[in-house]
Amino acid sequence: MASRGGPMVDGTDGNDFTHRETVATHYQISALNKGRLRKCVFAHLLLALVMVVKLVPDFLDRLDIFILEIEELEVPAILGERYPKIICTFTFFLSLTFVYTCRISLLCRYVFLRLLVNGIDMKLLCKSVRSRPCRWRFPAIEESEGISLYLDYLVNVLLFADFLVSVEARIF
Repeated sequence: MASRGGPMVDGTDGNDFTHRETVATHYQISALNKGRLRKCVFAHLLLALVMVVKLVPDFLDRLDIFILEIEELEVPAILGERYPKIICTFTFFLSLTFVYTCRISLLCRYVFLRLLVNGIDMKLLCKSVRSRPCRWRFPAIEESEGISLYLDYLVNVLLFADFLVSVEARIF
């Protein structure tokens, strides 16, 4: 390597350093994928924060704290599958650690944990499918007795929409 004012190699003026500036393509792809994964993890963490905010009324009810403004929102009862899903969001921090260390065995463990979380989503889908007759008979019923509603929407349909969004996020 030539330095300014130092000895020069014969046949060059010192401007042919571009070959040293390139990065191998597999390293470029790895860096690109790590950046994409980091963006996805942070997006999932924002969604987890929204989920925690959604669970606040249930937490307050369990602690016997009454806040009128929150009670007026009429948030429906939270399904039990949401709590493990919130706990599993801490695996996102593990994924960031595993990506930066580039250890395949740790990434495989992370994938296994995420598959468990997807299994929780499948339980939500099964619950929604089991109550499908409720969806079909709803337009024919004048009074909504025995049907769980939230802001005049069927809770089962909202759960199914939530499932579709989570599947789309996992496919991405």
